[in-house]
Amino acid sequence: MKLAKPRLDIGLATNDLDPMLAFWQGAAGISFDHLLPIRKGQDQYRHDVLGSVLKINHHASPIPDTLPSGYRELIVARDGMIVPVSLSDPEGNRVTLVPPGYEGVTQIGVRIGVRDLDAHRRFYAEAFGFPEERQGVFRAGESLLILEADPNAPSDAEMRGHGWRYITFQVVKVDEDHAAVLAKGGREAMPPTTLGTTARVSMVRDPDGNWIELSQRASIVGSLT
Repeated sequence: MKLAKPRLDIGLATNDLDPMLAFWQGAAGISFDHLLPIRKGQDQYRHDVLGSVLKINHHASPIPDTLPSGYRELIVARDGMIVPVSLSDPEGNRVTLVPPGYEGVTQIGVRIGVRDLDAHRRFYAEAFGFPEERQGVFRAGESLLILEADPNAPSDAEMRGHGWRYITFQVVKVDEDHAAVLAKGGREAMPPTTLGTTARVSMVRDPDGNWIELSQRASIVGSLT
């Protein structure tokens, strides 16, 4: 898979916007970039994290209390840090600020709990073609995916729910990459769909059913065709 942007993005969902923005922009020190209206009742507050996007999706209607996803933690490299500092936002979503290079994180990392480590290693190596730096740790451009074996990790989490819900890869040709992921064992959650003139996106799911967005964004690649 050829990434159009050498960094991954991550999204979470909340009903209680103000405390979340206060935490992420204050205690976590993440810079707000812009507001993106998604649909009636859902706005996305996009924050820049060293070139990655933290997407805080605010829903006006109540979010159902569904099982959490396997996405456990956002790790952010921060200049000036001497030791890692772990924090949790008001809804329990974890972020750890680390010295650059800590455990290989030079930009951001996403920690994922998985039921079958070998199945997920094959998935990211074969369906995405990401290099494995050490067992269970894959590099997606400048970002890291850190897989942790856990037989009790969530399975088949719904997209609608509180907390971390999905990660995003910006790609050059979403239709080709979507088909390639399915051919290598990924599950389809949403076929490639064009969103106006902004992007063409799809959703696939990993072996545990965690949601992964593939996005061909016009502002990055220049064309949706």
